[in-house]
Amino acid sequence: MTQYWTLAQGQCGTSVLGMTNIRLAVDQLAPHMNKAMNALDAASRQTTLETSLLELVRARASQLNGCAYCVDMHSRDARKAGETEQRLHALPVWRETPFFSDRERAALELTEAATRLTEGGVSDEVFARATQHFDDVQLAELIWTITVINAWNRLGATARPWPVGVD
Repeated sequence: MTQYWTLAQGQCGTSVLGMTNIRLAVDQLAPHMNKAMNALDAASRQTTLETSLLELVRARASQLNGCAYCVDMHSRDARKAGETEQRLHALPVWRETPFFSDRERAALELTEAATRLTEGGVSDEVFARATQHFDDVQLAELIWTITVINAWNRLGATARPWPVGVD
């Protein structure tokens, strides 16, 4: 049993089955900000990029950021978009596997660099490799997608406002 905070109860409670703690229901406590974030997320999903690629990007950023809720959600979304278990399991080691296309590798490399900004930022070389596989509009959409998932990850990993494994 673990402790969690529920807005409805207004008190600490317990969860069972090892679910991740809900620390703070930031979405409910600041609904105006949650509404704006949901609108940004919806806009970031209106892209010319393939859904499977975007879900790989979202899952990889979520892995790097330690957001259990987002890893779970985007892994499930990737499967729904046709992603294989093999590729999802290999995502943390994508560089060492033959399972990803050059385009996907460029997107994953950009995702990692943009997610790990404190480790040196996005180099000109990483950016140049991405430009070889994405036109300007697609690259802008990819960067927005990476930015939005990183924002969600920071909410999820910090406040844990949503239980893992629950739709």
